[in-house]
This record gives sequence, structure tokens and C-alpha cells, in this order.
Amino acid sequence: MAADHLAASGYTILETNYTTRFAEIDIIAAFEDWLVFVEVKARKNVRKGLPKEAVNAVKQHKIMQAAQQFLKTRSSADWRHVRFDVMEIYFGTDEPRINHIPHAFHIG
Repeated sequence: MAADHLAASGYTILETNYTTRFAEIDIIAAFEDWLVFVEVKARKNVRKGLPKEAVNAVKQHKIMQAAQQFLKTRSSADWRHVRFDVMEIYFGTDEPRINHIPHAFHIG
């Protein structure tokens, strides 16, 4: 669902469920001159917090390590910028709701 949403918004999906020893990156996409690493979190309700809150500092660090591994194996000539997004998916209503958060966290 998240990958379809991105594709409909003009993103090119490069990989899904990219796995390294550090972490799994849910979606890797290209958008204009950006390489975008996307973490997807879904919830039926917010009793345990917002989906984006599950992407804490530890999770962010692991995702960044996995992203560095991806970048080591690919040519970076196609992308001038790298960013980390979070996509929240809310279930529990008639129609799932997606909240895409570009630049959700940064390296450094």
C-alpha cells in the first residue's frame, strides 16, 4: 500500500524490504534527484503512540547503517541527495489513511 502510494505520487520504487545485518528498509525509492529510504509504520489505533514515534533514535541509526550498506553497492551518480522518510498508515476506519512524512529524520 505504501509503495503504491509513493508510485502514484511520482516516486520510482527501486527496492522493497531491503535487508542487511543492520536492519530492513521497507522501501527505497527515487524521486527527482533524491534517493529516499522509507520506513513504514502502521497502526489500528494510537493507544501505543503514533506510528512515527516507533521510529526512535535506535531504529533511525539502524536504518542509516542499512542505507550506507545500500549506497556502498550502488552508484550514487543518479542522486544528488539522500533523505529518510516515514510513512504512517492508519487502519481501523473504512478507508486506511496514509501520512507521508518527508525528511522525517536526518544523518548526523
